[in-house]
Amino acid sequence: MSGAAGPVTVSLVDSLNVPEITREALVLGVGVLLVGLVVSQAARPLVRRVLRWRGRSESASLVFARVTSWVLVVLSFGAAITVVFPSVEPVNLLGGIGVVSIAAGIAFQTVLGNMFAGLILLRRDTFNVGDQIGVADVRGTVTGITLNTTTIRTFDGRQVLIPNGTIHSSVVVIQTGYEFVRTSVLVDLDDRTDLDQATRVALDAMARMTRVAAEPAPEALLSAVGTGTLQMELRFWSGARELETKQTADDVIRAVVRAFSEAGVATGARVHVVEAAPSLERALDQITVLPAELDQDQHRS
Repeated sequence: MSGAAGPVTVSLVDSLNVPEITREALVLGVGVLLVGLVVSQAARPLVRRVLRWRGRSESASLVFARVTSWVLVVLSFGAAITVVFPSVEPVNLLGGIGVVSIAAGIAFQTVLGNMFAGLILLRRDTFNVGDQIGVADVRGTVTGITLNTTTIRTFDGRQVLIPNGTIHSSVVVIQTGYEFVRTSVLVDLDDRTDLDQATRVALDAMARMTRVAAEPAPEALLSAVGTGTLQMELRFWSGARELETKQTADDVIRAVVRAFSEAGVATGARVHVVEAAPSLERALDQITVLPAELDQDQHRS
C-alpha cells in the first residue's frame, strides 16, 4: 500500500458555502446593471412626457417618472445579482426584498405613510402647484408637491411644509377648484329707508363693477333685523383667487356706499342702546340733583 494521504485543504469559499463567482458572470452582471441604469435614466423623461400628454400635472408627472426610474434600478440590480450568483433564484431574491421592505416599513412607518399618501394625492391630481388651498388653519398657494410633503406659501408670505399624510386625512378646501367663488358683504340700513330703493341701488352698483361676475348675478338680500336697523347681505361672484376676492369686495363696498349716499339711502344705526350700569345711574342722579341746588343758590342770593 502507498503511504499516508496528504493534508486536505478546504477553502474559505467552500466552508462558507458561498457560490463561486466566475469572471464571465461578474462582467455580465455589471453589464446588466449598467444597462438597467441607462434604461432607468432614459425612461424618466419618456414617462414624464407621456403623463403630461395624458393631461397629468407637472408635479405628478415628475414624481411618477422618478418612481418608475427607481423601480427599474431595483429590478436591474436584482437581475445583476441573479447573473453573478446563478444559485440565487428570483423567487428567493423577491422574498429577501419582501423581508427588507417589512423591516423598513416598521422602522420608517411615518415616512412611508407620507410617501404612500403622496402617491395617492398625485394619482388623484385633486390640486396642483399654483392652486390655492386651505388645510386646517393653513391657507395659501401650493408651491411644490413631493412624495413626502406639500409646500404652501401662505397669503402673508410664510412657507409651510405639510406632511402628505396630514393632507390625506384632513379636510382640504381648494379655493381655486372652480373658476368663481361667492363673497358676502353686510351693510346696515336705517329701518325707515325705502327697502325696494335700497335693493335697486345696491344691485345697480354691483352690476357696474368689472370684477363682479355677471353670471351668477349679484344679490342684495335682507338678512337680519336690529334695533332701528335692517341688515342687508350683498352677495356677488368673482375670481377664485384670494387677491381677486379681496379687491372685488373693496370695489363693491366703495361703489354701494357711494351709490347709497347719492340716492339718499340712510345707512347705520339711529338708535343706540346703553346698558344701565351703576355708574350711569349715579351720573343721572347727579344730573337731576345739580339743577335743584342751583335753584336754591339763586333764591338765597
